[in-house]
Amino acid sequence: MDKMDNSRFASLTLLKHSEHNYPTEPDSSPLEAFDNLYSSRDYVIEFDCPEYTSLCPVTGQPDFGHITLRYVPDKKCVESKSLKLFLYSFRNASTFHEEAVNKILDAVVELCKPRRAEVIGHFRPRGGIAITVKATYGGKIE
Repeated sequence: MDKMDNSRFASLTLLKHSEHNYPTEPDSSPLEAFDNLYSSRDYVIEFDCPEYTSLCPVTGQPDFGHITLRYVPDKKCVESKSLKLFLYSFRNASTFHEEAVNKILDAVVELCKPRRAEVIGHFRPRGGIAITVKATYGGKIE
């Protein structure tokens, strides 16, 4: 496939448009992927998302965190704008930190079936305790 062949982006719907209709929950926020032109080798893609927010499912108070997604792609790569909107969709979602990190990992694995993946959530202290959650798929990423 010619590396300049833009037909491989035909399935991407969010990147083409100026999106103003932000999703209100993760289940209504689809992730999108594009073909990995370098699937014959291992390499690591890392997304650094320092502005994660969600709501405590018990108190309704806001929770703030820093999400890092690292993965070794296989045939598909996560499109970054769809990931941004997906993470934004947690803003009004009531979820525990452990659930959020695992939901993010599950969504990425379902979307692009990476060779390996990890999601790390560093959540800011509330009530004096900070929480870090790490979920992995397919083994350790160096």
